[in-house]
Amino acid sequence: MGSIIMEPDDVAAYISGGHGQNTLKNLTRICTFANRIHSTGVFSGVNPLEFSVPLLFLQLGLSAGTIILFSMLLKPLGQPLIVSQILGGVVLGSSGLGHLGRFREVIFPLRGFVVLDVISALGHVFYFFLIGVQTDISFVKKIDKKAFAIGSCSVILSMILSTIYSITLVNIVDIQTVKYLFAIGGTESFINFPMVASLVSELHLINSEFGRFALSTAMASNFFSICLALLGALLAPQSEGKYQTISTLYASLMLVAVIFFAIRPTIVWMIKKNPIGQPLKECFVVTLLLLVLVVAFCCQASGLHIYIGPLFLGVTIPSGPPIGSALVDRLDFITSWVFMPIFFVKIGLVVNIYATKLINFLCMSFIVFVSAMGKFLGALLISTYFKLSMRDAVSLGLILNCQGALELGVFKIMRKEKLINDEALVVTCVWVMVVVAIITPIIRHLLDPSRRFIVHKRRTVMHSRPEFDLCALVCIHDQEDVPSAINLLDALNPTRRSHLVVYILHLVELLGRAHLELIYHKQMEVRTSRSCSSIPIVNAFKYFGESKSEILAIYPFTAISPSSTMHDVVCSLALDKKTSLILVPFHQRFHSNGVLSLSQYKTKMVNHHILENAPCSVALVVERGILKTPKSIATNFHPFQIAMVFIGGPDDREAMFIGARMVGHPNINLTFIRLQESGNVPSSDVKERRLDNESVNEFRQSIADNNRVKYIEEMVKDGIGTISILRSLGSDFDLVIVGRQHNPCLALVQGLVLWNEQTELGAIGEVLASSDFIGNATILVVQQHRRVVNEDEELNQEDIIPMDNTKKRMMQNSCPSKISYEF
Repeated sequence: MGSIIMEPDDVAAYISGGHGQNTLKNLTRICTFANRIHSTGVFSGVNPLEFSVPLLFLQLGLSAGTIILFSMLLKPLGQPLIVSQILGGVVLGSSGLGHLGRFREVIFPLRGFVVLDVISALGHVFYFFLIGVQTDISFVKKIDKKAFAIGSCSVILSMILSTIYSITLVNIVDIQTVKYLFAIGGTESFINFPMVASLVSELHLINSEFGRFALSTAMASNFFSICLALLGALLAPQSEGKYQTISTLYASLMLVAVIFFAIRPTIVWMIKKNPIGQPLKECFVVTLLLLVLVVAFCCQASGLHIYIGPLFLGVTIPSGPPIGSALVDRLDFITSWVFMPIFFVKIGLVVNIYATKLINFLCMSFIVFVSAMGKFLGALLISTYFKLSMRDAVSLGLILNCQGALELGVFKIMRKEKLINDEALVVTCVWVMVVVAIITPIIRHLLDPSRRFIVHKRRTVMHSRPEFDLCALVCIHDQEDVPSAINLLDALNPTRRSHLVVYILHLVELLGRAHLELIYHKQMEVRTSRSCSSIPIVNAFKYFGESKSEILAIYPFTAISPSSTMHDVVCSLALDKKTSLILVPFHQRFHSNGVLSLSQYKTKMVNHHILENAPCSVALVVERGILKTPKSIATNFHPFQIAMVFIGGPDDREAMFIGARMVGHPNINLTFIRLQESGNVPSSDVKERRLDNESVNEFRQSIADNNRVKYIEEMVKDGIGTISILRSLGSDFDLVIVGRQHNPCLALVQGLVLWNEQTELGAIGEVLASSDFIGNATILVVQQHRRVVNEDEELNQEDIIPMDNTKKRMMQNSCPSKISYEF
């Protein structure tokens, strides 16, 4: 693993091809032609695969393509990427297609191994550097007694069981195999934090209480495992082994000191010199990549394994943007899909299942099983002692058995140092894949992240009592979302009778760390450089809050999170704060002249997951117009014009009650348009029609004395009539409110669903957003909360604490500058 040139054992295992030949055990040189680098082409009568460059391109494409294919096939089964990577390497290796002599000689000839090994080593360097970048060492501070007890006991019980099993096999297998069993059992008992963090992130559990506790436990176990390994090496009876351990430890400490006291200050200087809120300068990115290669060279020169230096360097890089995110963005794709596939294929080429004896395979496989069972039982028993739920205890025991590329590299190093043989390497590599393939679907079933967002009572504006405060969560992606958000908050009409409690959440994508940061800006002050892009956003809401301090409370947060789990942060905060409404910016901006802004796919997926999992009602804010500045409700001399289109259904009823709250504002005029289907109502819609009528009657009673509200009813036959009514709105409105989902069987929306390319907006919302007949009006697409445990009690809404008590509680329990939520 640490060497650049392929080991003679690797070449021998490759050449044997599963036929048991081991005649080239001492091969140390591979010859190739110096003039066969670039091919002159098939039209010159030569075979391109006899030349190094085209052969390398084919190997890169075939390796990455095979892994991508298995990833696509196994994704519906809930399998992580590491399973596809190992399986791809095995299929192309000596146990799969590489077992065929012709395929091996043409696609993976012996003369190409030197280039493959260099590419593999380069991929390994950047892979472990990225692991370091995505590993947050601050988890050491979060290790408590419970996490340390579970982590250490898992390792100890696993080592005890594997040792007992190895001793019992002394009279069954030869003494050399027993020696390998001890080495396998000891290595399999260890738990590696980076691999656990990788699986937790891939399962989208990083924002959950379980995910954070699993990472803390894995970190504690990792430190305990390292201490045991060092202690065992120092107590070894061989003096040569002691000397090697001490020299390795000394070289490692020297390398860490250089990285921490020389390189880290340079990185901090780069952050200070980089413009605030801007991507990392190109020269800084290139410098950091060169530093990775220099540190890898120092590892090789000092006798350390090639991945140790890049791993330490990655850990020392400060979290979050600009450096961490820039490096992950630049390196992740080429490392994961170009370099690392060669590493897994190279592993597959030396893993030959056919050369393994059945009795040895079974004995070694069982010790892997015993070690895994020891870790599982250790975590389960201690978790039960600390009164964790059975679901969490089982899931924790399973997730601590996660393994990956780090373990594969360790096993290959052990084979190089004669601690295990070829058969042991085969067994361990196969079982890394099998164990992860078994535990991942079980964990997915036990810990569905969306389950914790299902509440017992509905959280909606419709079911909020008018005398209680309205709690809302406003999501902000960038500064362009701020003016519309402030206008909508002002339109929600906070009063002395019903205050408005608002939680502002600035969403910043995280690429450089293994877990999120949720930063609360205490007293509206932004103190951390990682949240510097939030300064103008927080200040804007600060001034808005100060102007209405008696009826409005604003609590700003910044969430630095991976886009894949950003919806988790939103839903968790909404659940914790008992909000009734989430305002979310739409991922596209529509213009009145037909121009459509570029779609942001990651934002689209965040919105999609929020709509699916939100513990309260959600409103999508769709902006229209080029360089449009939304009209201020408070300072404008002309009334703010709002149109509400009501067809029927839960979402329309929620939208109507949002409009009813807005109409209390003295500078807002509301035009309520109800579209009714002419003819008989289908029997399946009788209940919904009754609920619609009751809600509309209640709304009309509440606005009976309000001359700023205009109520219109229109009879419509089909979707064409609906479009005609929408077209008649004109461009006089500043805001149009609609429900998101309607019964597709209604004649009013039939034909419109074919226009619905953006599922987030629904039929009516999509027609309005993509049309040119409402001018630059902002569109508010509302979805009512319906995910409750007990449908019979869904109409009962939890009481919302009045704002005065909320403010008092927030002042008494002041939030720290950086917090983690536990639910």
